[in-house]
Amino acid sequence: MKPVYFFLGANSEEAFSRFYDQLLGGRLDDLTILKGGPGCGKSTFMRRVGAAMERAGERIVYINCSGDPIPLDAAIFLDRNAAIVDGTSRMAQHH
Repeated sequence: MKPVYFFLGANSEEAFSRFYDQLLGGRLDDLTILKGGPGCGKSTFMRRVGAAMERAGERIVYINCSGDPIPLDAAIFLDRNAAIVDGTSRMAQHH
C-alpha cells in the first residue's frame, strides 16, 4: 500500500492554519515524541521506521513540515494506531 503524504499547517490569505492539535488529540495507543536539533536524524528515523512498516504491508501517513517540505513532522502508523512525531519547537530549530 502506498503511503499518504500531507501537511498539517499552511499559510492562507487569512492566516496560518494548523491542525497539529487534531493529530495529537487523536486516540493513539502509542505516541513517540522525538526532540533534537536540526540534522540529528529525526526525519531519517521516521522515514526508516515507516519504510519498514511499508515493507510489512502496513498503512502509513507521513506529515511533512509546513515550513520546509523535506523534513517530517510525523509518521502515523494507522494499522498500529501509533505515531512518531517531531516534538522539537520550530523556534528552537531556527536559532
